[in-house]
Amino acid sequence: MTVVLVALLLVLFPHMALMAHIVKCRDWYLHRPLHMYHQSGNFIIGHIASYGGFTSSSALFTEEPPPALPEEFAVVPKSYQLILALTFAVKEINENPQLLPNITLGFNIYDSYADARKTYHATMLLLFTLEKFLPNYICSIQNNLTAVIGGLDAQISLHVATILDIYKIPQLIYGPAPVMNDKTPRIPFYQMAPQEGHQFAGILSLLLYFRWTWIGITVMDNDNGESFVQNVLPLFSQSGICFAFIERVPKHSFLIDGLAMMEQGANIHDKVMSSNANVVVVYGEAYSFVFFRWLPYLSKLEQMSNNVKSKVWITTAQMEFISLTFQRDWDATIFNGAIAFRIHSNYLPGFHKYVEGRNPFNAEDDDFIWDFWQHAFGCVFPHRVLDEVVGDICTGMEKVENLYESLFEMTVQGQSYSIYNVVFALAHALHAMSLARLKHSQMVNRGRQKLWKQQFWQLHHFLRGVSFNNTAGDTVSFNQNGEIISGLDVINCIIFPNQSLHKVEIGRIDPRAPPGQVFTIDEDAITWHGWFNQTQPLSVCTESCHPGFRKKVKEGEPSCCYDCIPCPEGKISIQKDTAECNKCLDEDYPSKNRDACIPKSRSFLSYGEPLGISLACFSLSFSLITALVLGTFVKHHDTPIVIANNRNLTYTLLISLLLCFLCALLFLGQPEKLTCLLRQTAFGIIFSVAVSCVLAKTITVVLAFMATKPGSRMRRWVGKGLANTIVLCCSFVQAGICTLWLATSPPFPDFDSHSMAEEIILECNEGSVTMFYCVVSYMGFLAIICFTVAFLARTLPDSFNEAKFITFSMLVFCSVWLSFIPSYLSTKGKYMVAVEIFSILASSAGLMGCIFFPKCYIIVLRPELNNREQLIRRKA
Repeated sequence: MTVVLVALLLVLFPHMALMAHIVKCRDWYLHRPLHMYHQSGNFIIGHIASYGGFTSSSALFTEEPPPALPEEFAVVPKSYQLILALTFAVKEINENPQLLPNITLGFNIYDSYADARKTYHATMLLLFTLEKFLPNYICSIQNNLTAVIGGLDAQISLHVATILDIYKIPQLIYGPAPVMNDKTPRIPFYQMAPQEGHQFAGILSLLLYFRWTWIGITVMDNDNGESFVQNVLPLFSQSGICFAFIERVPKHSFLIDGLAMMEQGANIHDKVMSSNANVVVVYGEAYSFVFFRWLPYLSKLEQMSNNVKSKVWITTAQMEFISLTFQRDWDATIFNGAIAFRIHSNYLPGFHKYVEGRNPFNAEDDDFIWDFWQHAFGCVFPHRVLDEVVGDICTGMEKVENLYESLFEMTVQGQSYSIYNVVFALAHALHAMSLARLKHSQMVNRGRQKLWKQQFWQLHHFLRGVSFNNTAGDTVSFNQNGEIISGLDVINCIIFPNQSLHKVEIGRIDPRAPPGQVFTIDEDAITWHGWFNQTQPLSVCTESCHPGFRKKVKEGEPSCCYDCIPCPEGKISIQKDTAECNKCLDEDYPSKNRDACIPKSRSFLSYGEPLGISLACFSLSFSLITALVLGTFVKHHDTPIVIANNRNLTYTLLISLLLCFLCALLFLGQPEKLTCLLRQTAFGIIFSVAVSCVLAKTITVVLAFMATKPGSRMRRWVGKGLANTIVLCCSFVQAGICTLWLATSPPFPDFDSHSMAEEIILECNEGSVTMFYCVVSYMGFLAIICFTVAFLARTLPDSFNEAKFITFSMLVFCSVWLSFIPSYLSTKGKYMVAVEIFSILASSAGLMGCIFFPKCYIIVLRPELNNREQLIRRKA
C-alpha cells in the first residue's frame, strides 16, 4: 500500500517529486543481501556475482520467506577471484590518466546466490538504490548504472537480462549465452566468451586428432545441456564419433538435495566407470565440478569402489576445477590428465601483488571477503559468529598464495580474464562516448553535467565499436553479433597426490588463424593419467582393423562397433579401419596379407631362362639336323632313292622344314612390333608350304602307281609340273590369308595384366582372332587331306610307296596339333608361347623323322640298297 500511495501522490502532486530526495524512503523491501560490495564513482558498473548458495530449502511462496542466515551459506572460494578481477580492473582504470580522465569508475556487486528470486532482487537493487528497494525510483542516492556484468551461468544471465532489457542497460556476460527459444524475446548480450561453435569444433578436432571415436557424454540437465545434445552431438556423429553413453546430470542447489544427488551420482559413476569408453566429454556449468568431485566416493557396485581405472576427462570452457570447503582434501586424482578448454588468458602484471596485499581488514566495504577467508582457510572470525566459536580463529594474516588452486588461483584465468576485459571494454566505450558528447556540446562548462545525465542505452553504439589492447597485450574487440573475437586455450590439468593442481597449456584454438592452423596441440606436453602408463589412451569401441581387413558394422550397433573381416581375394586395404577393400591397379597385385600392392613382374619367354634356352637349343638342333639331311640329299642327288622321291619337291620340303624349325625362334624374347608381325604369318606360310609338299608327294605317289596300269591316262599328269602346281596353289592361298590379316588387323605388341595374378604378360596381340584361326584351320585342312590320301595309298607296292611314311608323319602332325588346342587354351603367359613352339618343333620333327630318316638310313648306312637293280629286284 505504501508503494501505491507514493506513486499516487507523485501523479497527483508532481511538485512533490522535488522533495523525493529530502523525504526519507520507507524501509519496505526484501531482506537485505548478506553480501554486497560498493565503491562510488561517476559511472557505476554493476556485477551479479556467483559467489555461493544457501543450503536451506527453497521458497514455496506460501508465506514470506525468513531471512537467510550466514550459517546456511556455502561459499565457492575460487569465485572470489571473479570479484577481484573486476575491482583490480577498476583500480587500474581510475589510476590511468589517459583513460576517462577526471572521471572515476565505481561498482556495485551483489550475489545471485544461484537462486532466481535473489538474482531478480539483486538486479533491481543495481537499478534503483543501494540500500532501499523501491522499483522505478532511486531514493536518496545518485546511481549512474552504466552496465551490468553477469552472470556466470546461462540461467542467471537470462534472469538478469529480463529486467535489464526493459531499461536498455548493456549486459556483458562472461559465461555461456542462454538458449533462446521462439517465445523468448531476442535480448541483446555482449558475450565475453568466444562463440561456443569454436569450442565445439575444437573438441571435435581433439577427438579426431587422437582418433577417439568411442566416447561418453555427460551434460547438465538444463536447456543448454539439451541444446548441446540436440545440435552438437549430431555434428560429432557425422565425423565418425560414436557415443557409449549420454548421461544427464541433474542440477542441485548445493547441499539441499544431498541424498538425491548422491543417489544419482552413484548411478552416473557406475555408468561412466563401467563403460569401455576411455574418454568422457563433460558439458556443464561453472560449478558442475562440485558434483563430479563426489564421483570417486559414489558407487553402488562393490567392485567399482576399488576400481582404479580412470578416464580422459574433456571439459568445456565454462567449467572450472573448483572445490567447496569440505572438498579441499578430497582425492581428485581420478581427474589427473584431464584436458580442459579455457577462455584464452594472459598474464596480468600487478594482479598477483594486488591479491597478496588484500585481507579482510583492509578491504573496505567488501562483504564478500569475510566468508571467503573463513571458508578458504577453515577458520572463523569471532565477530562473524553469533554462537560459540568453534575451530581456529582467523587472524587475517593468512597467505592466500598458499591455498590449493582448486580453492583459489593467484593468476587471472578464464572467466576472471573475461571480467577484466569487460571492465576495460566499458571504460573505452565510455571514453569514446564522453568525447563524442563533448564535441557536440555547445557549452563546454556544462559538458560534464550533461554527461552524467545522458541515457546509457546509447552506450550500445560505442560498445560495438570497441577495439583496444589490454595490459597483457591481447586485442579486445567485438564482432557484429556482440561476441568477443578471441580464441581458447587447451589446458592439461595435472593433479598431484597432495591434491595440488598444476595447469599446462598444450594447445590453442585461434579462429583468426589460417585454415589448417586453427587448432594446434603439442602432444608431447600432455601428462596422461598413470592408469594409461603415460601412453596415449585409446578410446574405440572395437580395436582397429589392421591393413588387410575391413570393417563390418554389427547389426543394431553404432557404426564404431564392428567386426574385422579379411579383404576378399584380389582386394587390399592399406589403412586401418577402412570400410571397403580396394582393387590394386592393373600393374600391381595384392600381397599375401592383402595389405599392400606389389608391382607385377613383366613376364615373357626369354632366352635367358631354362625353358627358353631348352626350346632354342631344340630349334637350332633340329635346324642343324635338317640342314644335314638336305646336304645328304644334295650330295646323293643322283642316287635312285633321291630321284625316285622327286628331288625338287624333297628339297623344297626340307628347306620349309628348316625354316619351320628356325621360325620357332621368333616366339622367344620380348615381343616387338616386327616379331609380332612375323610370328604367326611366317609360321603359317612356311608350314603351309611344308604340308603342301607332303600333299604333292602323296598325290604324286598315287598318280605314279595309277600310271603304271596298262592303258592309264594318268601318265600325262605324272611329273614335276603337277607337284609344283599343288605346292604353289596351296601356299598361295595361305599367303593370301596372311596378307589380308596384315592389311586389316595385324598383330601388335601388347600386355596382359589380368591372366596372371603376379605377372604382366608381354605378348603379341593377334589383332584379329578370326584371321588367326583361319590360318590355323587352313593348315589343318591341308593336313587332313594329306593324311586321307596317304592313308588310302598305304597298300601300294613298297618300291614306289612313300605313303606309309607320309601316313605316319601326318598322324604325328595331326596328333600334335589336336593336342595343341586344349593345351594352348589351358595355359597362360609364356607357357602358351612354349606350347606353340613345342607344337611347331614336334610336328616338324614328326615330318622329318617319318619321311626322311628311313631314306637317310639307306643312303648313309645301307648304300648297297640305293641302286636301280635293288629297286627292280624288290619290285619283282
